Amino acid sequence: MSSETSTPSTVLPTAMPGKASPELLTGSQSVVRTLELLGVDNVFGLPGGAILPIYDAIMDSTAIRHVLVRHEQGAGHAAEGYASASGKVGVAMATSGPGATNLVTAIMDAHMDSVPVVFITGQVFSTLMGTDAFQEADIVGITMPITKHSFLVKDAADIPSTIAAAYHIAGTGRPGPVLVDITKDAQQNTVPFVWPPKIDLPGYRPITKAHGKQILAAAQMLAEAKKPILYVGGGVIRSRASKELLELAEVTGVPVTTTLMARGAFPDSHKQHLGMPGMHGTVPAVLALQESDLIISLGARFDDRVTGNTSLFAPNAKIVHVDVDPAEISKIRVADVPIVGDAKDVIVDLTAAYTDAIKETTPDIIEWWTYLNGLREEFPLGFSPTTDGLLAPQHVIKRIGELTGPEGIYAAGVGQHQMWAAQFIAYERPNSWLNSGGAGTMGYSVPAAMGAKVAEPDRVVWSIDGDGCFQMTNQELATCTINNIPIKVAIINNSSLGMVRQWQTLFYDGRYSNTDLNTGHDTIRVPDFVKLAEAYGALGIRVTKEEEVDAAIKLALETNDRPVVIDFVVSADAMVWPMVPQGVSNSYVQYAREHSPAFGEE
Repeated sequence: MSSETSTPSTVLPTAMPGKASPELLTGSQSVVRTLELLGVDNVFGLPGGAILPIYDAIMDSTAIRHVLVRHEQGAGHAAEGYASASGKVGVAMATSGPGATNLVTAIMDAHMDSVPVVFITGQVFSTLMGTDAFQEADIVGITMPITKHSFLVKDAADIPSTIAAAYHIAGTGRPGPVLVDITKDAQQNTVPFVWPPKIDLPGYRPITKAHGKQILAAAQMLAEAKKPILYVGGGVIRSRASKELLELAEVTGVPVTTTLMARGAFPDSHKQHLGMPGMHGTVPAVLALQESDLIISLGARFDDRVTGNTSLFAPNAKIVHVDVDPAEISKIRVADVPIVGDAKDVIVDLTAAYTDAIKETTPDIIEWWTYLNGLREEFPLGFSPTTDGLLAPQHVIKRIGELTGPEGIYAAGVGQHQMWAAQFIAYERPNSWLNSGGAGTMGYSVPAAMGAKVAEPDRVVWSIDGDGCFQMTNQELATCTINNIPIKVAIINNSSLGMVRQWQTLFYDGRYSNTDLNTGHDTIRVPDFVKLAEAYGALGIRVTKEEEVDAAIKLALETNDRPVVIDFVVSADAMVWPMVPQGVSNSYVQYAREHSPAFGEE
């Protein structure tokens, strides 16, 4: 976002009663007071010299719980998990230099997946900036391409308005990360605390209400289409539009497909749901998009993992593209009807307009459904049994979902286990599936699950992780143990970097260069995940046989006084199917389904 912004519509809390004149506060006290007045109740972070004044001030707060992480990246992902599970704005803090740069991966992750998080970093004294001072880094410059906006605060008087603006920007329009970098002198200086602050954002005007004529055009196209489909993205979840989506789908009778970021936006059990599209999507979902004559894209961005070769994607389809971010419209696929607006508002208007349109047009999509139902019957999602005697990872993940149920929250790492978790757990509600979609960040799962559990303490929260991902951020188990955050961790341990190994199997003649992690062999376990869990104060369990799977999951569900880590030793040869190779047309599925034995197996 540029520095030109608009006066926000957010109604800020009024000043505290009984204050005849502004209270004198240090800048650090202003940070804490502002967060309190914005309703922030949890902050994830790790202190250091340049942010020490804020940490001193936060010690006096009775409204904010600070969760001390073991690595700043963990703070960022925890704030993401908190935001994604609750729908609120997350907050993470770190010191200057390496503390701030350790947040960068999480900031990029939040940017790619539209997660509302405010990142607050300390900075060296303003008089030292530009001198290569100890632990100095230009974090504003570093993060500018991966935030909605980055602020540098040098004056303590600007702190309330800047943090309030950051909070507003993060949570409105297309949600995303905002950075506030505060110099140490600004934190230490004393100024009158003014609330509510004046927020001046002259160029920031998120559009929520779409143009009426565009809505009418989309409704008419939908009424006349013979092969329509609703292509649902994560924007539907971010706008809290799942209820409205269900109504639109049932009024129109149109098939629905939900992207990796939209799992749970539409119930998996609904008869109109075809599953997830894309590289590892279901055959009906992939071919429905490819062969449609009208795609109604709701909060999706035509990601390459969905489209395959973009020039060959859905060649006969007209496109209605709905997105709150005008920059996404026609960025990848030119829209016949571009609609800029909030998904919830647009869906409500589109449902009403469609109802009016069909008074003069009788939609006929019976043949379309006959074809799609035939695909569902012929190619149900399934998996092949293993041949090496080790566990089938798909079975493990499926049982986690079945024994936990739809009220649980599932946070996945990145790789094969992520795809299996997206495929084999039934998602019935929004905010139940958390993962790193756009950035594909290994190490996301454990801290994200931690943040989700803080946001939703009464829900069961699973981290479904790989043995590679887990080793990047498993130190946050210490945070969970000490802070009574009893998450469940399922390590899908194939002793390798599974997704990379799958590509090496398929495209590199089985040349397994640097993908063996030696975490699941009988002769060597580096590390031994059960011993590691116990060292962190968690319950550690190892499962090597199918008959042990259910008992281990049930024990984890019954254990709520500490985190639980289950080391599921699974086959390294298990593959994620279906698969559309990168860079080819989604029509490849028509060939692959005839040649891959995994298609249709149960």
